[in-house]
Amino acid sequence: MSSTFGTLFRVSTFGESHGEGVGVIVDGCPPGMELRAADIQAQLDRRRPGQSKMATDRQEADRVRILSGVEFDKTLGTPIGLLVANKDQRPGDYGEMSQVPRPSHADYTYQMKYGIRASSGGGRSSARETIGRVAAGAVAEKYLRETFGIEIVAWVSAVGGVEAPDIDSTQVSRMAVDANPVRCPDAAAAAAMEAEILQVRKEQDSVGGVVSCVCRKVPAGLGEPVFDKLEALLAQAMLSLPASKGFEIGSGFAGARMRGSVHNDPFVRKGERLGTLTNYSGGVQGGISNGEAVLFRVAFKPVATIGLAQTTVDMDGREVVLEAKGRHDPCVVPRAVPIVEAMTALVLMDLLLRQRARRGPI
Repeated sequence: MSSTFGTLFRVSTFGESHGEGVGVIVDGCPPGMELRAADIQAQLDRRRPGQSKMATDRQEADRVRILSGVEFDKTLGTPIGLLVANKDQRPGDYGEMSQVPRPSHADYTYQMKYGIRASSGGGRSSARETIGRVAAGAVAEKYLRETFGIEIVAWVSAVGGVEAPDIDSTQVSRMAVDANPVRCPDAAAAAAMEAEILQVRKEQDSVGGVVSCVCRKVPAGLGEPVFDKLEALLAQAMLSLPASKGFEIGSGFAGARMRGSVHNDPFVRKGERLGTLTNYSGGVQGGISNGEAVLFRVAFKPVATIGLAQTTVDMDGREVVLEAKGRHDPCVVPRAVPIVEAMTALVLMDLLLRQRARRGPI
């Protein structure tokens, strides 16, 4: 089940980068929720290519079709089928690469695993696979928001060596995030990030970055000891994304340089519930949400497809010079924002259904 994620809220993505289309089957969505294509399209529009001069110029409308599981704009409780057609395929761009495993791509590893691979655009290893994740995540997020009031907001906090100052995660909104094409809510940092990306693109190179995410109004009690801890499932979800290379929650690696007397989060009374004075734990203790905001970061490597000539070898070990012709993003993080939000929603939705099944306090 390598293409399926979740236990009670299960999503299975399908399709290749330059095939007829990509999509997802969502199984486990509760019945009776109002759902229209427009509810899903909003997030797909934030993910789609061709949004700005900092993204790939592949032109895809990424219009979603609901194939099943919904009637008269209400979910039926049966599997929801979602499909997005590929319109701007150019498999010819990859002809000369069919026998050359591209540096830092999945060409070689897929060939070794299956004995065959989709040579056009990476097939299943392409970031285009994430369309299904974003579509499914939009369904999950709508339920989380309408039923529990949960808010999920991600933003770009670093591009290369350019880092945004600390963002107030209690106030940051998607409107502020989308105020510029970099998706960084700090205007000065966003301008510097944009300049960095455009310079890298001019040089036919690529650059990595960091996406931060906050989940507000998450109820206490989510997470399954000991192997399905909340942060463990979030880490799995984020590290399953193309180009992701690191995950940290709360204080993350910085916490390793702190003393316990500083890092501990004292409990205080917050209205009708207990809360913590600080949040170095990132909203999770013992693998279970504690009612505070869940805050984490995901690191993304530079996009592997670059225009610069690279010396490598073909599948027979003969040295070749590879110059990529495929369209690509010089930096993936602006378009990764809705993908991070989607995977977060899938994790929280699944854990909420699991907690509800045991008749807990949620």
